[in-house]
Amino acid sequence: MRFTPLSVRQTIAFMQKKAQVHPAFRVARQSDRESTGQWLLIAGGMLLGTLGVFVEEANQHPLVTVLFRCAFGALALLAWGVATGRMHELRLRGNSRWIACATGCLMVVNWALFFAAIPRISIAVATIVFHIQPVWIILFGALVLREAVSPRQWAATLAALCGLALTTGLVGGAASEASWGSDYALGLLMCLGGSLCYAAVAILANTEKIITSYALAWWQCATGVAVLAWVPFVFGWPDQASAWAWLAGLGALHTGLAYAILFAGMARLPLGKIAVLQFVYPLTAVLVDWCVYGRTLNAVQVAGVAVMAVALWTIKKPKRDAAGVG
Repeated sequence: MRFTPLSVRQTIAFMQKKAQVHPAFRVARQSDRESTGQWLLIAGGMLLGTLGVFVEEANQHPLVTVLFRCAFGALALLAWGVATGRMHELRLRGNSRWIACATGCLMVVNWALFFAAIPRISIAVATIVFHIQPVWIILFGALVLREAVSPRQWAATLAALCGLALTTGLVGGAASEASWGSDYALGLLMCLGGSLCYAAVAILANTEKIITSYALAWWQCATGVAVLAWVPFVFGWPDQASAWAWLAGLGALHTGLAYAILFAGMARLPLGKIAVLQFVYPLTAVLVDWCVYGRTLNAVQVAGVAVMAVALWTIKKPKRDAAGVG
C-alpha cells in the first residue's frame, strides 16, 4: 500500500474542507450556538427582572431615575462599544438622526411612566402590564398600516387583553380598595402609556434599517441625558451614596450589561425561541417582588399572566424586531 505525503498546508485545507461539509459537525455547532444563546437570553431576562428593586431602593423622582439611568447607561454602552470595536456605528446619517432622537424621547417617557407606576402597583404588576406592548404593535399595523392580520393573531390579541384585565387585580378582589381615581388605577394607566411609547419605539426603529441596535440604544441614552439635564436642578440631586449606587447599577447593569447579554443571545437564536424566552423578564420580576417585598399575585392574577403569556407568544412568534433595552 502506497501513501502520498501531503504538505502541511494541504493537510489543513483538507481537514477544514471535511469539517465544513460534514453535516454532523454543522448540526453540533448550531446546537452549541443556540444553547449559548438560550442561556444568554435567560441571564439577560433575569437581570432585567431585578430592575424594579433598583428603582424602589434608589427612591428618587422618576425623572431623576431616568436621567441617571441614561447617563450611566450611555457610559456603559460607550465602554462596551470601545471594547468591541463598534464605535463607528455611532455615526448617524440621513433619517437615522431624527429616528434616534425621536425614539430617545419616547424611551424617556416610557421609562418615566414605568418607574412612576412601580411604587403604585408593585414591580410584578407593573412589569406584566408593561409587556402588553406587542398588542399595540399589531393593532397599529392592522389599523394604520393596513397590514394583514390572521384570525389567529386577532384571537391572540383579544386573549392578551382579557389576560391583562385579570392580571391588573381589579378583577378578583386583589385591588378591591382601588378605584379608577386611586393611585393603583393611575399606576395601571401609566404602565399602559409606557407600553404604548415602547411600541412606538419599536415601530419607528423598524422604519430605519441603517442604524444598528447598538447605535440606537446609545443614542437613546444620550438623548435622555440631553433632554433631562435640567431635572436635578428642579427635583434635587441624590443625597445619599446608596442612592447613587442603585442608580449607577440601573444604568450599568440594566442598560449596558443587559444590552450586551440580550443582543448576543438574540444573534444566536431563531425568532420563535427569542419570543418564548422574552417571558423570563416578567416571570423573574414576579419572583423578585415576592422574595424581596413579600408581594404576591392571587390565583386570578396568575391565570391572567398565563393567558397573556400564551397570547403574546402567539403574537410575537411571526416577527420580532429589537428596538432597545426594556
